[in-house]
Amino acid sequence: MDGDFRTDFVRQPNATRAHPALVLNADYRPLSYYPLSLWPWQEAVKAVFLDRVDIVAEYDDYVHSPSCKIRIPSVVVLKDYVKPQKRVAFTRFNLFLRDEFRCQYCGSRGELTFDHVIPRARGGVTSWENIVAACVPCNLRKGSKSLRQVGMNLRKPPRAPGAEELKNMGRKFPPHHLHESWMDYLYWDSELEA
Repeated sequence: MDGDFRTDFVRQPNATRAHPALVLNADYRPLSYYPLSLWPWQEAVKAVFLDRVDIVAEYDDYVHSPSCKIRIPSVVVLKDYVKPQKRVAFTRFNLFLRDEFRCQYCGSRGELTFDHVIPRARGGVTSWENIVAACVPCNLRKGSKSLRQVGMNLRKPPRAPGAEELKNMGRKFPPHHLHESWMDYLYWDSELEA
């Protein structure tokens, strides 16, 4: 991947960057791929003590309390299965993920905003089928005109993505930090190449 465009969309507290724990559902799949389901080490340790998760892998580092010493979990699995959502929330982040963080007019990965294909001034609605990711220059060029008026074309028609489709799209954009203990759990359910 070129550039650091992902950091604009995923904001993690500093504690998550220092020894984050990959959170797996009870079926040993990540709760989400993008953003990757991570907990700060403090949340993972708390969940262990509350008996909500099992530790699958650990870091070499320890945390101490006055009465105990525990290795920091790097992979935890939920004891109770969390049913994945079937409906995809209509958010700016999910819109950009659907459009692969590219302007749907020129294909650039510059500073993105979103654009109504049929402008609101002409009756366009704010929906999956009428909103696309657009770079600032293309958005300004199009303005409140139709695509035909400005001679622009869409890379692909906008539509509502399915939850599984968005999850698979998220796999194309791995986070900057991937601990080696996570690798067996991130891609085990992806299709193998022949």
